[in-house]
Order: sequence, then structure tokens, then C-alpha cells
Amino acid sequence: MTRGQMKIKINNTFRPLFLSLRDLAPIIAVIAFFQLFVLQQHLPNLPGFLFGVLMVAVGLALFIEGLKMALFPIGEAMANAFAQKGSLPWFLLFAFCLGFGSTVAEPALIVVAGEAAEVAAEGGVIENTTDAKDRYATGLRLTVALSVGFAIIVGVLRIIKGWPIQYVIIAGYIGVVVMTMFAPEEIIGIAYDLGGVTTSTITVPLVTALGVGLASSIKGRNPMIDGFGLIAFAVLTPIIFVMAYGMLV
Repeated sequence: MTRGQMKIKINNTFRPLFLSLRDLAPIIAVIAFFQLFVLQQHLPNLPGFLFGVLMVAVGLALFIEGLKMALFPIGEAMANAFAQKGSLPWFLLFAFCLGFGSTVAEPALIVVAGEAAEVAAEGGVIENTTDAKDRYATGLRLTVALSVGFAIIVGVLRIIKGWPIQYVIIAGYIGVVVMTMFAPEEIIGIAYDLGGVTTSTITVPLVTALGVGLASSIKGRNPMIDGFGLIAFAVLTPIIFVMAYGMLV
């Protein structure tokens, strides 16, 4: 290996870490500015803070490289394979399972559902016991996961049938407004928050790869126009399903 090739290899190795540090730089600058110039206090445990930032940067770099190497390719490959086989029921089942499985594993959803259970227990909505809180949090997670599975089915059908995305989204938000009028006040804020945290580190890469791969495999579909939009459904449907869960449970 020549010196030039070795230099290129080293640059490619550390480039993801450099990009992660670059992406983290604005929030680090904001924290440092307000801590030093507005609060006029030194950063507490500066070595620990710097080490933590480095760990976040390394984790982010590894995560992004993992997406490129595994999740994006496998999502597109499976979408292509199902499209070529032409088995719509199996593909819809796969889409539902992908949405359900990826959502259940979302760390942000686990955190928000757990926090919602704690607040519900403190507010007297449920019993203040570990079992009751676990059941409540699990019910929220499963409800959101089911809603995302349903959303991915709708998104896949939209791509296959060529439905205009704006009409589907408008119908969905009309449903959200109607449900908000009848849902218990205690569940409305939780429902809106859970709709946001659903699309995070695990769901987004898999669902995006599925949509782009499917649109690329169907003649007459444009991946840029038709391949995206699945995430919008994954944000929308949990709001409706969680408010329905609140009304029933």
C-alpha cells in the first residue's frame, strides 16, 4: 500500500467521526455560550463533559455507518424482492411487521411511554403500582406500534396505487382533529408527543429504505416523488390510535 493510499484510507476512516463532531458543534457552542457568558459559570465536570461529547460523536458516527452498511441496503433489497414476486398480501404483511417491530424497539417511544405512565399514576389516572404503570406503558407502546404498522400498509398501497399523498394526509389530519374533540384531555398531549417520537433512530431508516426501494421497483413510479411520505403516515396515525386507546382504556 502506497503512502497516498494509506492517507486516503485513514481519511475515510475518520471522516464519519469528523462529520459527527461537525454536526454536534452548534449545540456544544450554544451550551458553552450560555454557560460561560449568560450564566457566567464554568462548565461542571469539564473532562466528563468532553468525554461524553466524544462518546456521542463516536456513537453517532458508528450508527450512521451502520445504517449505510446494513439497514438501508436490506430495506431496499427486500422491497425490490417483494415487488418482483408480485405477492401483494405478503408484501403488506411484511410492511406491517416492519413498522410494528421497528416501532416497538424505538428508545424514544420507550422513554416517553414510561414517563407517561409515571405521570398518569401520580395524577390518579391509574393505580400507582409498578404493575399498573408497566401495563399502561406497554399498552401505549403496542398501540403506537400497531398504528405505525397500519400506517406503513397505507403508505405502501399509496405507492402501488399512485394515490396523491396530499389527499391521504388531509384525510388523516381531519381524523386527528375529530378525535381531539372527543378524546380525554389527559391523553391528547401524550398522543401528539408519541406521534413525534415514533419516527426516530430505528423506524426512519427502515421505512425510508422500504419506500424508496418499492418506488424504484415499480414502473412509472419516481423514487423522489413516490418513495417518500411513509414517515408522514407513521407520525400521523399514532395520534389517532393513542387517543382511541385513551377513550377505551
